[in-house]
Amino acid sequence: MSDEFRKNLMGPEPTLLPAETEVYEQLGAGQEALDLVEKHPTSSLLWAVLAEEAWAEGRTVDSYAYARVGYHRGLDSLRRNGWRGVGPIPWDHEPNRGFLRALYSLGRASAAINEAEEPERIEKFLNDSDPAAKAAIEGK
Repeated sequence: MSDEFRKNLMGPEPTLLPAETEVYEQLGAGQEALDLVEKHPTSSLLWAVLAEEAWAEGRTVDSYAYARVGYHRGLDSLRRNGWRGVGPIPWDHEPNRGFLRALYSLGRASAAINEAEEPERIEKFLNDSDPAAKAAIEGK
């Protein structure tokens, strides 16, 4: 039995996004996500931070918009890194967290603006990506 056949039986390999070292350093140094996103517009992490900040301030529509951008930027990055639309996106791999946070924020905001099917689809996608992600994001 070939290794390729065994690999297919086990399902797709987890997708591991590359680290955004410069973004982490700049956020850690206290720079604002709103300032950084102009320099790093493809960073799901920055868009997720903006979505979370908007949510905390009660700006639901802004949170939705930021999360939507972070989600799409994350999909682009996942595809560039071998993701084919299915398979694990582990929370434990820190560079994946920006996408997963944007995904979570999109689900939360879409529910708040009464989207019909989006929250359920997002919940399933988040759970399929990593069943532990939601609890980690919510701090549970």
